Amino acid sequence: MTSYIQVPADRLEPEVLQNLLEDYASRDGTDYGAVELTLDQKTGNLRRQLQNADLCILYDVEAEEWDIVVAEQARALLEG
Repeated sequence: MTSYIQVPADRLEPEVLQNLLEDYASRDGTDYGAVELTLDQKTGNLRRQLQNADLCILYDVEAEEWDIVVAEQARALLEG
């Protein structure tokens, strides 16, 4: 069974958070619509969504991996 921990974005060092956001925004398969955004725009959008609690950072303890997921999905994973 997978164990997740929610990582509050404000608990991360600014440089670490920026690196996580850049890594996530530059993953293959991330589609931001008809207009291509710059990396700064993508990370800015992610940062705002984290601040608004629309997204959450989760750390998978067993796999030692992290992901950014929508809040509803995060709640389901944390409860499961």
